[in-house]
Amino acid sequence: MSDTEPDTRVVKLAGALAAVAASALAQKLISATWRAARGHTPPTEEDAEAGVGLAEVLVAAALTGAVVAVVRVLASRGAVRAARQAVARSAADDSL
Repeated sequence: MSDTEPDTRVVKLAGALAAVAASALAQKLISATWRAARGHTPPTEEDAEAGVGLAEVLVAAALTGAVVAVVRVLASRGAVRAARQAVARSAADDSL
């Protein structure tokens, strides 16, 4: 096992945790914004059977998917960058 393998795991874990947290936060923000603009929560696939129009379901799905995907990428990249810097600082401190 190399010296950098545990560091790589820490960096990957930080990126994954940030992506999950950011996704949850983005979904809550989208729901709150949708509720404020439309007066109800974003439609789901079950709502399509209850008389919600297909166009509204498609817009909600596309908007949610796009925003969550972008937020996950940005959060993951930021967390990976921060974790790599922290690991590098820790390694530099250990070598002193």
